[in-house]
Amino acid sequence: ALDPALPVPLAELDHLRTVTSESFIVPYVAELPHRPDLVAHPGEVEQVLHVPLAELLLPEVFHEEIWSIGGQERAIFFFDIVGDTIWGATAAMLRNLLAIVTGTFDAADRQSPWGPFGGE
Repeated sequence: ALDPALPVPLAELDHLRTVTSESFIVPYVAELPHRPDLVAHPGEVEQVLHVPLAELLLPEVFHEEIWSIGGQERAIFFFDIVGDTIWGATAAMLRNLLAIVTGTFDAADRQSPWGPFGGE
């Protein structure tokens, strides 16, 4: 488990609700003094990934698909990284973070024009 005293909060990202499980997520960005040894809790996550932001910013890594869920068309985001795919709520949080960090976030309509990393 991560010692709750270690993370230094930096920012709060957009809140989101997952479509299938209807979980409400309030994501935070925090700084750690060093990379901790983390073990995935099987009831919560499949695995822990360490992915450089530079890899997530590569144009060929991100793509978006439109899925029909519950009779509604929804954009589902994907990051195809070396050896795995990050998608769904995790990808949505990463997309939000990258849009803010790169300055491609349009606060007026809460959407990212995605700028330099393709997709839209």
